[in-house]
Amino acid sequence: MRFSVYQLSDQGARPRNEDRMGYCYTSHAGLFAVADGMGGHPEGEVAAQFALKTLAARFQREAQPLLADPPRFLYESFIAAHQQLLRYATGRSMSDTPRTTLVACVIQDGSAWWAHCGDSRLYLQRGERLLTRTRDHSYREIQGTLAVLMPEAEKLGRNVLFTCLGSPGTPVVDNAGPVPLLPGDRVTLCSDGVWAPLGDEAIVRAMQAGPVSQAVRTLVDTALRESGRRSDNVTVLGLEWEGADPAELATAEPLRGAEQADTEPLLVSDNAGPHSDLPGGEGTDAAAPPADAGTGGGPAGAIRRLNDTLRRAVGRKKAS
Repeated sequence: MRFSVYQLSDQGARPRNEDRMGYCYTSHAGLFAVADGMGGHPEGEVAAQFALKTLAARFQREAQPLLADPPRFLYESFIAAHQQLLRYATGRSMSDTPRTTLVACVIQDGSAWWAHCGDSRLYLQRGERLLTRTRDHSYREIQGTLAVLMPEAEKLGRNVLFTCLGSPGTPVVDNAGPVPLLPGDRVTLCSDGVWAPLGDEAIVRAMQAGPVSQAVRTLVDTALRESGRRSDNVTVLGLEWEGADPAELATAEPLRGAEQADTEPLLVSDNAGPHSDLPGGEGTDAAAPPADAGTGGGPAGAIRRLNDTLRRAVGRKKAS
């Protein structure tokens, strides 16, 4: 399969960046995700990191080179990430659990599946037409639906989430797909720092601004400009579907053999990621690790230790 992908994040006016983004792929399947660690709870950046690394570890284990059941993979991965956060908080006797939103997309067999929890969004567009976007798990989104069904319904008036990963109850995870893709279709995953100051039309328009690398930069710059001094963290992962390779359509076997079809590593980043006009499963630069992933304690140290643990786990898998 062939796709172009570019990812970019900006701290905005916040004291630190709690967003994380990343992707990994085999010759036949790709996983793309954005997580937004929630302020008001401890270690939001660690929560976002846990979410993406849990997804990546399961993808590396199960995509051989295809996922047997993408919707099930997405749902179970979200729940696994949620449970990891609960265990993390319990093991450290934390009074509150780190929490995060999450949106993730799987592309294989020329189709897209996605899932989300919270208010990080996915947009799917074909040219200038928005085909669909995710619906936030927020009271504001419910209010909009109620206004249509029950105009007299009491206004909730709060942009407050009713579910997320790390919450006390079982999180709500919405799945969608498969949606067949056409060459030129673009998928955008973003945090609320992008869509909150912009409307859907502005996002679609920005994501049509030239190559996907230019479009992502345009979208981030537009969101920062519109938010001004109140800007939240702004994170966008955009990809353009270019089509399946003929060999991929002809056979379900790995293009390079099963022993050669391991996924590329997902290194979660809060910085600019690579622009790759690439065939999935072939070489690409990896996203940079978090700039604050130092060797000390606190969130940065926790992120470093999490990355090291997962790298060792992947290394053991490849050695076995």
